[in-house]
Amino acid sequence: MRKTQLDLMVPIPVRRAMHKLGQDIRDARLRRRISTAVMAERASISRTTLNKVEKGDPGVALGNYANVLFVLGIAERLGELADVKTDTVGLELIDARLPQRIRKPRQHKSGRKSLQSGQKSKA
Repeated sequence: MRKTQLDLMVPIPVRRAMHKLGQDIRDARLRRRISTAVMAERASISRTTLNKVEKGDPGVALGNYANVLFVLGIAERLGELADVKTDTVGLELIDARLPQRIRKPRQHKSGRKSLQSGQKSKA
């Protein structure tokens, strides 16, 4: 098997995940007893592109994967891949930036609160 430049640029964990996705798509198609010709026609792609999808080729457009998942009836989960609620790293980073304490606004010697940015003095 000849490695393309794209194959060399894709990290190994991504390649493995794409390969698994392709295998899962193929298995789902076979469980539904859909031929490659029918699947390709329903997804509006060529049989060659479907073959690449089922192999997990990272060079295939995401829209083609989405169309195939739609035909299989499992496209709704595609929108949940990068859902904010499941982004544990992002949530941890936000939590790390929370302030340790909240300070009261400074008061001037006259007892008035300091002017907030954008407010003008009435003096």
